[in-house]
Amino acid sequence: MIVFDNVSKRYPGGHDALKQVSFELSRGEMAFLTGHSGAGKSTLLKLIMAMEHSSQGQVLYDGKNLARLGRQGIPYHRRRIGVVFQNHSLLFDRSVFDNVALPLAISGADPSETARRVRAALDKVGLLHRETQNPVALSGGEQQRIGIARAVVHKPDLLLADEPTGNLDPELSAEIMNLFHEFNSVGVTVLVATHDISLVRELGLRQIVLSEGRLASGSASPVAEGPRS
Repeated sequence: MIVFDNVSKRYPGGHDALKQVSFELSRGEMAFLTGHSGAGKSTLLKLIMAMEHSSQGQVLYDGKNLARLGRQGIPYHRRRIGVVFQNHSLLFDRSVFDNVALPLAISGADPSETARRVRAALDKVGLLHRETQNPVALSGGEQQRIGIARAVVHKPDLLLADEPTGNLDPELSAEIMNLFHEFNSVGVTVLVATHDISLVRELGLRQIVLSEGRLASGSASPVAEGPRS
C-alpha cells in the first residue's frame, strides 16, 4: 500500500530529516513508527499525507508517486487517510457531534448520511452519549477518542496517528491502542508514531525504527500478535 523507495527529505537550511529510507507497509497491516525525538517520524507521516514531498526517492501510495499527484489529486488522496494528533486539534466552540462530522461536512456529505456515520463512529469509541456536549467538558482520554472518531468517520483506507498517547496515562494509552487494533481488524491500515516503547513491545507488532533520519530497523514485517487485555 505504502512504499518508501530510497527516500530523503532535506528542508531549507540544509537539515536532513530523512536519509535514504526504504520500507513497505502492506494493505491491512498495523505497525508502529518509533525513534527518538527529531528522528524524522513526523516528516515521514507528512510525506504520506502529501504535506511534504521527498527531496530524493519516491513515496508510493497504491502504486502512485505522491510527488506527481498535482493540485487536484491531493485533496482526493487526503480523503483516503484519517489522522489522529497528540493534541486532539478539536474545536471547542462546537459540539462533540459537530467535531466528528467535520470531515463529512467538508466533503459535502448528505446530512442524513453524516448523522448516521457520526453516531456510528461515536458508538465505536464509546462516546455516543456525549454527542451534544462540548469537548472542553470531557477528559483527555475522551477528547482523544473524539479525535479518533473524527479520523475514521469517512471510512479511510489508512489511519495515521502521531503520538496519540503522549498525554495519557498507561491505562488510557492501552485503551487507545486497542481501538486502533479494532479498526485494523476490519481492514484499515494503521501506522502509529509513538515514543511509548513499552506499550509497543507489549502489543508485539512490527516496528519501523528511525534514528537520525535513517531506517534503523523495520524493513521486513514479522508475524504480529494482537493486543493484550
